[in-house]
Amino acid sequence: MSAYTPMALNDARSSVGSDIFAVTAILVVSVSVLMLLRYYLPLRTTPAYLLVPIFLALALPISIILLVPIDLASSSGTDAEETRGIWLPEGVMLVAWRIAYWLTFGLTWIILPLLGNYADAGYRTPKDRFLYSLRENGRYQLIVLSCAMIGLIYFILQSGFNPTSIKGLVMALAYCWGLFLAIYLMGHGLVAIPRRLFRNASISGRLRRIQYQAPKVYDRLMDSLQGLEELENQVQQLRKRKTGTARQFQEWIGDLEDALSLPESRAASTRTMSTSGSAAPTVITERYLAELTRKLNQARHKRVRFTDAWNLLIQDAADTQAVLDSFSLKHLEFGKLSPHASFLERLNIMTPYTRFLLHTYVLPASRYFHGSIFAFASVSIVWSELIKFVNPKLSIIALTVVHHRKSDRGQIGFAGQVIASLWILYMCAAALMSISDAKVWGNRALVRRNTYGESACWYASQIAKLTVPLTYNFITFLPEDIFRSTTFYRFLGRLIDLTPLGKGFVDFFPIFILVPVCATLFNLYGKVKQIFGFGILEDDDEENPSGYGTGGWREGRDLIERELSGNAAIGLSTQNPSSSTRSTNEPVGLDERRDFQASPSTLSSSQNAGYRIVPTVRATQRQGHRSAVASDELDEEEDENFFQGFVHRVKNTLDTTSKPQWVADLSDNFKRPKWMGGVDGNTEQSGRADHGAGLGRWFGGRPSDGRVRL
Repeated sequence: MSAYTPMALNDARSSVGSDIFAVTAILVVSVSVLMLLRYYLPLRTTPAYLLVPIFLALALPISIILLVPIDLASSSGTDAEETRGIWLPEGVMLVAWRIAYWLTFGLTWIILPLLGNYADAGYRTPKDRFLYSLRENGRYQLIVLSCAMIGLIYFILQSGFNPTSIKGLVMALAYCWGLFLAIYLMGHGLVAIPRRLFRNASISGRLRRIQYQAPKVYDRLMDSLQGLEELENQVQQLRKRKTGTARQFQEWIGDLEDALSLPESRAASTRTMSTSGSAAPTVITERYLAELTRKLNQARHKRVRFTDAWNLLIQDAADTQAVLDSFSLKHLEFGKLSPHASFLERLNIMTPYTRFLLHTYVLPASRYFHGSIFAFASVSIVWSELIKFVNPKLSIIALTVVHHRKSDRGQIGFAGQVIASLWILYMCAAALMSISDAKVWGNRALVRRNTYGESACWYASQIAKLTVPLTYNFITFLPEDIFRSTTFYRFLGRLIDLTPLGKGFVDFFPIFILVPVCATLFNLYGKVKQIFGFGILEDDDEENPSGYGTGGWREGRDLIERELSGNAAIGLSTQNPSSSTRSTNEPVGLDERRDFQASPSTLSSSQNAGYRIVPTVRATQRQGHRSAVASDELDEEEDENFFQGFVHRVKNTLDTTSKPQWVADLSDNFKRPKWMGGVDGNTEQSGRADHGAGLGRWFGGRPSDGRVRL
């Protein structure tokens, strides 16, 4: 009893309310994470070895977002009890940080990568699947270990060889890699979030962007269907083999056949396919069957992914069109609700007129309002990143979080804790939103109630990987005397600042947030894609807002109209089945179409095992459909600005002008060398300029059949 001082007794009694809040917050976080998992994963069919790690990988980072404000108030709280906020004793904070950080570290770098590859493996026995996961992760872990050895040498030279150096090395390397990825993704999200809100405030502009995205989503859906059909054709070929190496794998092949979604009527017509992509090898091995099983699982989830995206796009287009049509009658009625509509969407408590006012005036104004708030928040974060090294007191984040209540030192009360939580939440949301825009993650995606196990593990690991660097980067916005007094700094920041290289990285690297911010703000991604033919991040800007054959909004409008009218038997264009996206440099004509026996809208992301409705893809060459282009010629002229129209008219004038005789005589006497394209020293045919080569080709020369662009 003598160990308890009056101050200790006062602290113990004062922290009871904070303890109750902490326990309640843990329960709320747990329930929220379970609801999130239920939205993206089928809880009844997902194995427990995936659910538990994914749950912890989501719950712990969210808890860290709450731990940082509690840590700030515990170390720099106000003197008044009524405004001190939520705080915990120093020992409790240290234990909480150790549990949250090291569990997150283990899940991010070891457990979730292993489980992701284990769920993705095509082998049948757990032992073979675990060995496959070890082999796949071994390469990545070897690269990480090689980088760690270089860092260990640097740490030993700076601080000597001791356990603290090794611990600091592990934490510093994990932090630096996470911060590098988080800063770049956050910079993109800080611009994309308010810009998306501003653009969606315009109803007509939102419909145009939906129509612009429709050909891309539709093409990816068709590619996924065709890829799945090719893999199922391989299983059909394996079923016919009764001798040789296939005999010992008959049970495995039978299981693959039972899971096929290819109808028997369609299987008979596809047995003659002998393309290199769908032909089974002569010798059947266990490795081949495991790879085929893995590809089949990925192809099925890819089909479900793009089917869900297509159905959602059609639903959004129909609702947006209904809102536009309601301006004339001041009366808004939506069509049939989606099977996945939420409880709030199913409530019918508004009249058609109030619904019209909500969707035409209230929601657009709300998007403008929230877009302005998020734009100010984005500017504040960028400003704080740039100014914190010069003078942290000028940071907007520090001014909103730290309150000076008649004291020389900065103090953080309950209001500062709430504001700090909102800042951290927005920073993490900006980084995580950019993950879905990036195009370098392969086939990973979040699908409602049907997310692939490997994708779920990967997304959970990214959330855990980005949260810790962003939260520590947040406390560096505050004055130095405040963030150095936190338990978080004494646990993590002290080891990062152990070497000059680590301290310099923390101070100067966040300045590079200007790179992704400027790249997104000025659409540098689109310019890079135009030059090199590929992009890193998706952008909302329309690359080609007019015209057919290039994935423009008119093609999307026709696809959506066919889908809504129930006449979706014609696809978009013939593509190489091996390609997942269409090249932007090669225009696709309207005479290249696909026929399907079923509409993509008949597909649904069902969770039942009997989900076997798949449109059959048959690439054919079709002539006609020219009337669609003719009907939109006037619209295309409206999309041209003054300079485009002027250039087209000048070009038509030059193309239709006959070459003067003296120029023709001069060209006849001039012999073009062979290195310039001449044949036997003679020039090419005289008369009208050859528009298929030379300068005529550079400036879009007119075809030889005499057609003129108007």
